[in-house]
Amino acid sequence: MDEDPSGNQFLLAGSAGPTRGIRMHSGAGRVVRMVLRPMILSERHRISPTVSLKDLLRGDAVVEGQTSLSLSNYVDEILCSGFPAFQGLPERAVRIQLESYLARAVDHDLPEGGFLFRRPAALRAWLTAYAAATSTTTSYSRILDAATPGEDEKPSRNTVTSYREALERLFLLDPLPAWVPSLSPLKRLVAAPKHHLVDPALAAHLIGATKDSLLYGPESTFLGALFESLATLCVRVMAQSAEATTGHLRTKGGEHEIDLMVEGRDRRVVGVEVKLASIITDRDVRHLHWLKQELGERVTDLVVLTTGPHAFRRADGIAVVPLGLLAP
Repeated sequence: MDEDPSGNQFLLAGSAGPTRGIRMHSGAGRVVRMVLRPMILSERHRISPTVSLKDLLRGDAVVEGQTSLSLSNYVDEILCSGFPAFQGLPERAVRIQLESYLARAVDHDLPEGGFLFRRPAALRAWLTAYAAATSTTTSYSRILDAATPGEDEKPSRNTVTSYREALERLFLLDPLPAWVPSLSPLKRLVAAPKHHLVDPALAAHLIGATKDSLLYGPESTFLGALFESLATLCVRVMAQSAEATTGHLRTKGGEHEIDLMVEGRDRRVVGVEVKLASIITDRDVRHLHWLKQELGERVTDLVVLTTGPHAFRRADGIAVVPLGLLAP
């Protein structure tokens, strides 16, 4: 940077930060920090997505296209992860890599970063319970209870907070913040974030999910949460390229919920629901209609992301888009 400050230079860094107490230049005015998340579907394969998030934000999106991706394919994408080095590996090799990734973070990266925990196994148990709460706003007290069933001596609130801070700093956790509207009539909104790991493959690995168990077995009820997490990853990456922010919306009584709120620089928004189904019913879009009634012209488009084969607009104007057809 000192020799050539003209820009267009990138320095790729890992998620582990320097050891606490080390003085370093912040880079203010010279370095712009950009979050580099795992690869999204359009980066993993030679597919041709047809519906642009930027166009949806402008309100002039053409919604059409067809994909051959099936529910089984989406499960494969969830389990293989978006980590570049894992692409094309056999299933067993991916599992070994994911386990190594988690173990190194807990056993090496956290202590090296100044986070010292007396019981690493308790941290791993908490992380597993957090993974089981993927795509929910489950309270941290309930996550702790799930991590310590039958235990009288549970980690303190300060300890759990330190877990969360350390794992977010390592970029293992990537919670989705609640959408905070400006100049909006919406009141009584939940402020808690939605729980997500940086890649849904990590969540699936932590709970021991396999392709068969997700499609046909005991984890089949968890598949919807993992698909929403995959969709959240894809939308956040695309929104970042459009200089937009992403959050979730939920009223305090739970009457209404929007899975993803994408807000552009002009404060206009796209409401997104994520559905594992391939066929969308009127009931699936009721919260989107409510959002339009509340925000009016501020809403540029309403979208349902699905596992179906076709992108189209319903008679009510709502866009139905297979996740594999969504483009930046």
